[in-house]
Amino acid sequence: MADEPTTARMDYGRQPLRRKDLDPDPVAQLQRWLDTAAASDQLVEPTAMGLATVDADGRPALRTVLLRRVVDGRLLFFTNYDSRKARHIEANPHVAALFRWATPQRQVEVRGTVERATTAESDAYFATRPRGAQIGAHASPQSRPLPDRRALELLVEETARRFEGVEVIPRPESWGGYAITPDAVEVWQGRSDRLHDRFRYTRDGDGWTIERLAP
Repeated sequence: MADEPTTARMDYGRQPLRRKDLDPDPVAQLQRWLDTAAASDQLVEPTAMGLATVDADGRPALRTVLLRRVVDGRLLFFTNYDSRKARHIEANPHVAALFRWATPQRQVEVRGTVERATTAESDAYFATRPRGAQIGAHASPQSRPLPDRRALELLVEETARRFEGVEVIPRPESWGGYAITPDAVEVWQGRSDRLHDRFRYTRDGDGWTIERLAP
């Protein structure tokens, strides 16, 4: 069958990625590709990234989060501080993130350490969220078991009543940002015959070393 995973094939584009095309700063290069992805036809949000963490026993977990800010070379995302990912981060600050775009065929892998964003950064982003999302941040006991969907809806309804007449909903203390500081970044451009272009950035003092990798 044509749709069998073992037989399905896609010929990647012929657009090359050359050393001279790369920004010397990998976060600036990531931002360049994010801007391209935002302007193209993506099936998913262009800032979606797979975030890999490990728990205190070294067992990995993977989920998708949204990159919301790029500040001073740090990648910011936001979540509940009581969530599974937050518990993993508190036990082990080493993470990996992966961006993947189908148009054009590109990937960026980021590896580094993560820490909580500043209170000001978390407050500033929370203020930009729609009111419903703000209420949801207060209401949801993220990653904890629920008996059914109705239980979540009741929590949301109760929280909405609590904030009736409140113009500015404050950020809950249990919700905020994390900032990834990269120490290695790999950029990948799909090419024909699986002869892809790959470049790896690694920290070199205050700058970065860039090297081409075999596909």
